Amino acid sequence: MRNERERGISAVGCALLMCLCMAATVAVGQQFSAPVEARVPMAPTSVLGSDGRMHLAYEMHLTNFYASNGPLHMSELSVFPQASSIPLATYRGKELAEIAKPRPEETADGVTLPAGARTVLFLWITLPAGMAPPTGLWHRMSFQDAKGIQRTLQGAAVTLPRKPAIVIAPPLRGGRNWLVSEGPGNAHSHHWGSLLALNGVVTIPQRYAIDFVGINARGHALEVLPEQLRDSANADWFGYDADVLAVADGVVRDARDGQADGRPLSPHPEGNDLTARGLYGNFVVLEIAPGVFAHYAHLRPGSVRVRAGLHVHRGEVLAQLGDSGNSAVPHLHFHLSDKPAFEESEGLPFRFARFTNEGDAGEQVVLSTSAVWTPHPIKRQDALPLDGTVIAFP
Repeated sequence: MRNERERGISAVGCALLMCLCMAATVAVGQQFSAPVEARVPMAPTSVLGSDGRMHLAYEMHLTNFYASNGPLHMSELSVFPQASSIPLATYRGKELAEIAKPRPEETADGVTLPAGARTVLFLWITLPAGMAPPTGLWHRMSFQDAKGIQRTLQGAAVTLPRKPAIVIAPPLRGGRNWLVSEGPGNAHSHHWGSLLALNGVVTIPQRYAIDFVGINARGHALEVLPEQLRDSANADWFGYDADVLAVADGVVRDARDGQADGRPLSPHPEGNDLTARGLYGNFVVLEIAPGVFAHYAHLRPGSVRVRAGLHVHRGEVLAQLGDSGNSAVPHLHFHLSDKPAFEESEGLPFRFARFTNEGDAGEQVVLSTSAVWTPHPIKRQDALPLDGTVIAFP
């Protein structure tokens, strides 16, 4: 048996060893565990795009939680499918800056999270061809603190919904082309990029919204010389006055008429009313399934044919396309959300049963009478039109 002195030395040694182990654990924790809250407010639903690929669209909210730590510089983000160590996507340096909001300077190499502040990353993940949609995602992020110590965050797991995106009929008749403007996939659009903080919640009502701008066979929205664009009338734009259709059987939950059309390309005063009545001009909101509401905005004054409480059928004319409300040019604003109101709602993905992808066209084509545009039609089924695509409904 050991004597009392030996037992005392042994006890002291064990205590020192425990302290050293605890110190090492704390050091490792400080070095590799970033003090960041990372969450995905709305899990993405995989959806087939007009490019023939499967996509996931979602936002990652990052908060540098402890003000005492100072700023954290984020240099890398990788997105992994559940139970896999092979990333679906990796963003580094300027790629991170491109998907962040508030958006860093153009030359920024990565994203800096100020102490106590929040940054939102807008993630558009394109799945590898032939890959089945994952059931979940997890993330790994690399940071550097104010002392130059590298920190990582591994986790931020999210389970993906099993229910597929709803399939709907066209909101516009066939027989003409439509440019998908400010559409899905464009994180810098005024749709997906607009977070709405109201009544204690932050939402993105227009996450998958589309502005449909009518164009002719030459790919032009109107045949007016560039220097005459600001003098154009609404009737000069090819989509103006087109029939707007119910995308499914449903019940009208809200509608308004009587708001005058604006003048194309004229500035609008900044408004504080971030609701349908403050933004939409003349509009219709149609409930097409439990918790699924179709929003139609900027309708022509005097054209709205429905009222709240009325039952409508798929393909029924609701109104005509106009330029009322917060609108720059005649177009149909369309999106689905989980609430009948604009505020406090989340934008939902959707798929059109059938359309033809005619190719891509940018502003330099759509607004230029001299530009030459050649369609390359590809038929799509049960797909979501992506930003910059020209489509035609059957």
